[in-house]
Amino acid sequence: MNPAKPAPVHAPHAPLTDYYQTEQDRRAYLRQMFDDTAADYDHIEAIFAWGSGSRYRRQALIRGGLKPGMKVLDVGVGTGLLAAQACILAGDATLVTGVDPSPGMMAASKLPDTMTLIEGRAESLPFPDNYFDFLSMGFALRHISDLGVAFAEFERVLKPGGRLCLLEITPAQSRFGRWLLKTYMRDVLPLLTRFVSRQKDTATIWRYHWDSVEACVPPEQVLAALSAAGLTRVERHLELGVFSEYQAVKADR
Repeated sequence: MNPAKPAPVHAPHAPLTDYYQTEQDRRAYLRQMFDDTAADYDHIEAIFAWGSGSRYRRQALIRGGLKPGMKVLDVGVGTGLLAAQACILAGDATLVTGVDPSPGMMAASKLPDTMTLIEGRAESLPFPDNYFDFLSMGFALRHISDLGVAFAEFERVLKPGGRLCLLEITPAQSRFGRWLLKTYMRDVLPLLTRFVSRQKDTATIWRYHWDSVEACVPPEQVLAALSAAGLTRVERHLELGVFSEYQAVKADR
């Protein structure tokens, strides 16, 4: 007898009331938090990743199927850490478009001038149907308000045969690994930011990151939501026990 498939989900996690009170408050809170901490984001991220973030992102995009000449959409582009690698792999920055709800994060990016940046949300992408060959998202899945709506949008804007690659942090399976990641993200990084950041609230974003990682629905439900959106060949690749890469392909029609 085959086990029941997990049901698809909508919100990636319940409201985190230590930061905002309701699901309706989430969007405004996140935009303000990212706008306020944008100037420090890349610097602190480099500390978090021990300088290996660029190499990991590039390899993840390669595993996801990004090839030269593809037209790319990077959702939740932020300061452009993933999009910068997409520009290199696509071979032409004009092929890459980034969309993000935080104008502050995009203003702090150091991306090529020829790349397009647009303010917008994953749940309502301002692009026509069947437009992109490849869609990426780097560590922003937890910030989507409705995974079902967003994944349907991802499927809509991809061309038939187009590929999707979503990167996310997920808690380690072992108790020690989970404790180690939690301590690093929620305690050590916020402490370090007090000495190296220019904005007083930068520590908050790293505590929030862990709390949203811990509260997020499990990978099985993310995979189910991708399948429910009509995407095919849905799978998850795991690196170092915590870096999940969700990969899928839009069906040929």
